[in-house]
Amino acid sequence: MKTIKPLREKKDTAILLIHCPDKQGILATVTEFLNKNRGNILYLGQHVDRKEKIFYMRVEWELERFAIPKEKIGEYFDTLIGTKLEMTWTLNFSENIPKMALFVSKMPHCLFDILARYTAGEWNVEIPIIISNHETLRPVAERFGIDFYHFPITKDNKAEQEAAELKLLKENNIDFVVLARYMQILSSDFVKNYPNKVINIHHSFLPAFAGAKPYHAAHERGVKIIGATSHYVTTDLDAGPIIEQDVTRCSHVDTVQNLIRKGRDLEKIVLSQAVYKHLQRKILVFKNRTVVFN
Repeated sequence: MKTIKPLREKKDTAILLIHCPDKQGILATVTEFLNKNRGNILYLGQHVDRKEKIFYMRVEWELERFAIPKEKIGEYFDTLIGTKLEMTWTLNFSENIPKMALFVSKMPHCLFDILARYTAGEWNVEIPIIISNHETLRPVAERFGIDFYHFPITKDNKAEQEAAELKLLKENNIDFVVLARYMQILSSDFVKNYPNKVINIHHSFLPAFAGAKPYHAAHERGVKIIGATSHYVTTDLDAGPIIEQDVTRCSHVDTVQNLIRKGRDLEKIVLSQAVYKHLQRKILVFKNRTVVFN
């Protein structure tokens, strides 16, 4: 199955994400740098955390008439602005297509949603591989023409298998990983190889309804709201920076099966929104929190 080309504008743009100590004139300094070099600004978002006294910014501009060559933009920016203002910054270009690996187990709902968006050309991304600890979803990968790799995980072989997975990710030049209902806990060693580049999805019952059957426990308590949370994975289990969340209402008439269905619908949407924002370089992480630009 061939992927349709992404539905995006043809213009080549640069995207700059910045955070630094807040002080007067940062916004003017950055925009002046772009304007002087004939950079047509398409998007500019900024936020000041007054408690932490940190300035955040995302700016995207056209490169068609920009005076500085692409390979020199970072060097010029850091020399003229970044170092002086103690900035932490990243520079990305829209024409660079990231490579995403999917990790799955047995539940297909998030996988199908992601692959539907991918083949429809909604996202500017490549998916070279799907990795799983079960064989269950191999037919799905084959249907979409994506290489599927099976790494069964046990307590005794976890380190060895994760090392093999990391080797495969590096061989395929994977930029980030999405856990599409992958029911295994990644080790600290694995996560450290992809800081703020592993995206997870789970229900939002934690910590009240932990365990294997959270929807059953929530039903017994008569909950009125269920939700889903997508976040970056850190060495702290399910405590990484939150990217996206959503909720839906439920009532006494909902069965456990209804709650599960509603929950899985939320998981699909919330995970896809998180992946899209990551692809758009709209997320900035600072001290285990995210600034997500509109």
